[in-house]
Amino acid sequence: MKKLTKTQKKIYKIFDGNKIYSLTEATKIVKEISSYTYFNSSIDIAIRLGVDQRKANQIIRGIVKLPFGSGKDFRVLALVESDKQLEAKEAGADFIGYEEFLTKINEGWTEIDIIITTPTMMPKLGRLGKILGPKKLMPNPKSGTVTIEIGKAIKEVKLGKIDFRADRNGIVHSTIGKASFKAFQIKENSIELVNTLHHIKPSSIKGIYIKSIFLSGTMTPGVRVDVNSISY
Repeated sequence: MKKLTKTQKKIYKIFDGNKIYSLTEATKIVKEISSYTYFNSSIDIAIRLGVDQRKANQIIRGIVKLPFGSGKDFRVLALVESDKQLEAKEAGADFIGYEEFLTKINEGWTEIDIIITTPTMMPKLGRLGKILGPKKLMPNPKSGTVTIEIGKAIKEVKLGKIDFRADRNGIVHSTIGKASFKAFQIKENSIELVNTLHHIKPSSIKGIYIKSIFLSGTMTPGVRVDVNSISY
């Protein structure tokens, strides 16, 4: 058996890794154990769903506006025509342009978190799919990153709107805050994401939809949350 470090011993005195906690308890625990990382770590949530991502009618993907934001400052590229660039600038985009950024991306530049663009620009981005796809940077209308309302889309991202999707194992992973957040902020962000998942539940799902929920810090073990402690 692997020997525990001093920090791990402290963490496992705070909570029992085999126990299931209410969301209120779990948020307090994950904040406390994250304090041992000595930096403002991210707080993540992992939600295992009873879906089969191989079936087209069970693909889970969507967007959610977290009440208190994710704590992350997203670097936004507004890939837009000249008549939309002032709107993008006023909304707070970090990078704004057109041809020069298509060239940079084609050369391998991807130092951004989100690309927001217009429908007329999408054909030009298609040839960059091999670069943007693996890094999950390709804009998509379903995530609100392909729109004519460029300013609105940028502001929403800056204020905490995130997109999510279940992986091939049916798990939704998302950052829902920082260790510096108050426990109730982490709790409310978690509830908002879980409620959103319930709202988009495919009608073809007949069994248990949300199987398990775990909260964790960047370098901490997961704290299991009682699914029934979250009302929706």
